[in-house]
Amino acid sequence: MDPRLRPKGMITLVNRYSTSIYSGMFPGLIAGKYNLEDIQIDLRKLANAAGVVFVEAEINGVDTYKKFLKFNNRNSLEFSHLSLDVGGETVLNSSNAKLVMNNQACPIKPFKDSYEWVRKFEKENYKSTDKDFTIIGSGIAAVEISLALRRRWPKQNINIQVYESNLISKFRDILLNSNIKIIEKQNAKKNYSALICTGSTAPKWLKESGFKLNKNGRIVTYNTFEIINYKNFFAAGDCSVINHYVRPASGVWAVKAAKPLARNLEKALNGLPLSSWKPQKNALQLIGINYDNKLPLAFATWGNFSYGPVKWLWKFKENIDKNFLKKFDITKEMYSHDSNKITSCRGCGAKVGASTLIDALKAVGLNELANEPEDAALVSSSPINGNLIQSVDGFPALISDPWLNARLTTLHACSDIWAVGAEVKSVQAIISLPEVGSDLQRILLQQCLGGIKSAIEPQGALLIGGHTYESRSLLNKPITLGIEISLIVNGTLQLSSLPLRKSGMEPGDQLLLSRGLGSGVIFAAEMEGVAKAEDLDSALLELSRSQHSLLNFRKNKNNFEKILINASTDVTGFGLLGHLGEMVLSSNQKRSLKGLSRIKVSLDAETIPFLKGAKSLFKKGYRSSLADSNSKAWSLLEANQGLSASIELKFQDKNPTTQQIKLIKELIIDPQTCGPLLISCDFDTAKNLVKNFSWIKIGSVK
Repeated sequence: MDPRLRPKGMITLVNRYSTSIYSGMFPGLIAGKYNLEDIQIDLRKLANAAGVVFVEAEINGVDTYKKFLKFNNRNSLEFSHLSLDVGGETVLNSSNAKLVMNNQACPIKPFKDSYEWVRKFEKENYKSTDKDFTIIGSGIAAVEISLALRRRWPKQNINIQVYESNLISKFRDILLNSNIKIIEKQNAKKNYSALICTGSTAPKWLKESGFKLNKNGRIVTYNTFEIINYKNFFAAGDCSVINHYVRPASGVWAVKAAKPLARNLEKALNGLPLSSWKPQKNALQLIGINYDNKLPLAFATWGNFSYGPVKWLWKFKENIDKNFLKKFDITKEMYSHDSNKITSCRGCGAKVGASTLIDALKAVGLNELANEPEDAALVSSSPINGNLIQSVDGFPALISDPWLNARLTTLHACSDIWAVGAEVKSVQAIISLPEVGSDLQRILLQQCLGGIKSAIEPQGALLIGGHTYESRSLLNKPITLGIEISLIVNGTLQLSSLPLRKSGMEPGDQLLLSRGLGSGVIFAAEMEGVAKAEDLDSALLELSRSQHSLLNFRKNKNNFEKILINASTDVTGFGLLGHLGEMVLSSNQKRSLKGLSRIKVSLDAETIPFLKGAKSLFKKGYRSSLADSNSKAWSLLEANQGLSASIELKFQDKNPTTQQIKLIKELIIDPQTCGPLLISCDFDTAKNLVKNFSWIKIGSVK
């Protein structure tokens, strides 16, 4: 977090999720005492504040010889130094593994999955006496989760399946007094759902790594945290154990190890001798027993000693937990919150404003491009190859993960080809890399190329070449934000099919949108450190989904009596209103040449979809740095030069509030990265598309 101490090069934090749930408060979450936001650490925000690259990925192995991490569904990541703190997985015997396989039980780890399991059961079976909820396990964690669930579900049938010899006698009385039934074996005929709390073991992929492991699959390290026989490989926390200092897995030791581990990582990077560390023999464990606000109780253990439950221990535990999480509030201090300063957006929010572009085109005599803008052009036609379509797009890095950023940039660039109804066939990439060492540039380039391939290969397209160059801009923190990618995308259409254009809107058409809006404001808020982790995760998941199949129905007309798409575009930097305005104005220009009457569009304000979290950010006053330029498109909503407005906003409420109007007006000028496709089609086609595909009707043409 201190820039003066940050090592040269690139530091990358890899985690399965973008947040990390603090285990000490997880039972309180289960009990309903805390919200999820209260007990999780936003890793992406923490990494951004520290100038660290964040990669959200599932690790499935490590190549210790070539030095790279293996991931599910994406390129491997090369490294020079590695520090593993990958926690543990729930121990499963054969019968419990079978329950998990049959979707009847869920392991307690990962916490995010088990919390969703509890919520799913609650939604489907709460207050039902037909189905029991069972916690499998005899240890402290199983007892604590059982009592937390009793607070959450006062009347639900709750069992705890234990090995009697492993259950502390004091806990037995507490469980029975809480109306939790203690059983030794679940009735196979009984309808129940289970949560498995049977201890932890290190992740299975560590067994294939070649590291020395103990009987629990945990990596054995020297007392410097360096893995035995592997220089510059470190491990700490529940996935490892220090040689000759056997101890159970516990968050206490993981936290205690943080500072000595950090010091040794710094020494390793500078080629200095490492320092040894001896973990304490026992750890204080505080267990919540009663989560009632009027009488919260906690129980303490230290080795063989136990005490409680008493109220003051609960206060002591809660104070420790909350103070621990407060340490991560440092991220708030590392973001600028000057209300007079608008941070320049990345992604498609970095686009030049529409009026600037149009004025420049007209100034050099490119009036046709200014008046009838098309993002993809028909290059040539031949009986063999059909119609060749070409487009170009790109932007500065949107996020710090170079692989995912390249995938998003590629999908964004491909959308111009999809919007004209064509299929992507080939791509050329222009990649600007930050001015860093050649080895690091090679790693960055590998990640970028891998991200591009992940986006085009499912479309049957090829990366056929490109160009790389080194940026001369100031170095960003993290350095991956210094990457810029542009792509030339080539697509083809059957000779019998003409490209869809923006200028073909017809009276009676329905307007359909393929997904929600709001990515601009979400990423703008992320740059200010205020976007919620789950909202950003949801947006990234949605935007990283390819839309290349959405117009493929044009190839198969068997499902439709008639297919008539008259106009199409993708919604990107100029927002829905800007790109819809291009469709309306170019359509009217073409109709005017034919002596036809003008058309106008009616937008159904309440049906325009938002991405998760966008609405609340607009209400708080956040907006993209491109919003001011895009707001000039609001003139399309106003009557001018004696003509009625080109676009009207219709609300179900005949007297919408000022806030309702402002919210929709902000949404429709929000610049979109990997935005939705927008089509204008006849009524029957619209009806079929809404019913059979993921399209959303947002308006009509008059």
